[in-house]
Amino acid sequence: MRTRCIVDYGDYESVMGLEVHAHLLTDSKIFCGCSTAFGAEPNSHTCPTCMGLPGALPVLNKKVVDFAIKVGLALHCGISNKSIFARKNYFYPDLPKGYQISQYEEPICTDGYLNIYTDGEKKRIRVNRVHMEEDAGKLVHENTIENSAYSMVDYNRSSTPLLEIVSEPDIATPEEAVTYLKMLRDILLYLEICDGNMEEGSFRCDANISVRKKGSDVLGTRTEMKNLNSFRHVEKSLDYEIERQITLIKKGGQVIQETRFFNADEGVTYSMRGKEEAHDYRYFPEPDLLPIIVDDKWIEEVRKTLPELPMEKMERFMDEYSLPKYDVEILASDKELAHYFEETIKLFPEPKTVSNWIMTELLRELKDGNVSPKDSLLPPAHLAELLTLMKDGTISIKIAKEIFPEIYKTGIAPKKLVEEKGLLQISDESTIMKTINEVIARSPKELADFRAGKEKLLGFFVGQVMKETKGQANPKLLNELLLKRLKGE
Repeated sequence: MRTRCIVDYGDYESVMGLEVHAHLLTDSKIFCGCSTAFGAEPNSHTCPTCMGLPGALPVLNKKVVDFAIKVGLALHCGISNKSIFARKNYFYPDLPKGYQISQYEEPICTDGYLNIYTDGEKKRIRVNRVHMEEDAGKLVHENTIENSAYSMVDYNRSSTPLLEIVSEPDIATPEEAVTYLKMLRDILLYLEICDGNMEEGSFRCDANISVRKKGSDVLGTRTEMKNLNSFRHVEKSLDYEIERQITLIKKGGQVIQETRFFNADEGVTYSMRGKEEAHDYRYFPEPDLLPIIVDDKWIEEVRKTLPELPMEKMERFMDEYSLPKYDVEILASDKELAHYFEETIKLFPEPKTVSNWIMTELLRELKDGNVSPKDSLLPPAHLAELLTLMKDGTISIKIAKEIFPEIYKTGIAPKKLVEEKGLLQISDESTIMKTINEVIARSPKELADFRAGKEKLLGFFVGQVMKETKGQANPKLLNELLLKRLKGE
């Protein structure tokens, strides 16, 4: 995990709360049967309901409620036995009805929390609410040949189901904000209800930022950053906005409550409009949808489907396998990777060794090919076999690292590849001693220098023998024999 240089804000501190919008992995939209598949021809996944045509009535997708309950339970929220939808009224070209169906006064999930690790300590970020809503359409901006600008509307995304997850203002630094977002995204991926694709907008964030004097319990005037769609942009925009507000206050100015956007190319934020308040949206109960009644039986049925979640898995890996926090943060960030790790240690029960090889050799190959662990040609059994060959002295660690890319890319069993290539480790003393004598015979100056006290030359001799044996000499035996021979024993 990259370490960020923490900025000293002097007498001031920042306070942040995040609003995350997550697209749900349902086959159909929240209030109609249209497909939610990404990348279709514009306006091909539409109907009178999601186009907002007069007389078309919404029908709630039950799976959206299941997913909302699942997220609420994962975030330790209370699940409301009764919640209602509301109309959030505002005009925008990609909002066909002139309002968005959302939840306001009675959301489905409230008063939860999410734990993160920050500066090596566990910190609790409170979650105010999780509510269901529909997404708007999408504006596509183009330029004509005559260089006049125009915009087109694609309503495929209109009425795609969203969960909005709203934190309390418990986040103190941009680094904490990114850590919170990564943990929340991991949870949604573990639950298999969101693909977490930030580039496609499936997981995006609005951030509310304010600053105040250290020690004060009064929140400053906040600004809102809209639609941040990468962890890097979140960190950079928050850094800039905090410094902008502090500089403004120090000069005697006042922070204006407004909505701003982040220009990633310039690395600065710009004002978009005044920040809307709840009364600006003229919320009122959605008359075309009945209240949602969730009984305890429904909640318990959903609870039974919850997997072990990232933080729980991290803590178990530290306790059960004695792994450091750095390792478990990486292993538990991906459910498939965590499963791969545990399947490997069933066959090669040395957790730290397995963790090291997964985090270095395996992850490098997976990232280069943009492949998930379950789709890799290197199953856990093959990694365990490779590590066993290395441990029992059949091959050296050097050989193991050299053949790793080939066994990963071809799917061939490590033992078979070692036999085919004649890569068995040389552990015969007479064979290694013969090579040692040949190397020493052609290196009289280095031998004299070593015996004169330049013991660092041991590495030179080891390297020469390894070169002659193509890396197959048993390292432990080689060092023992070489030291005796160099010292004239």
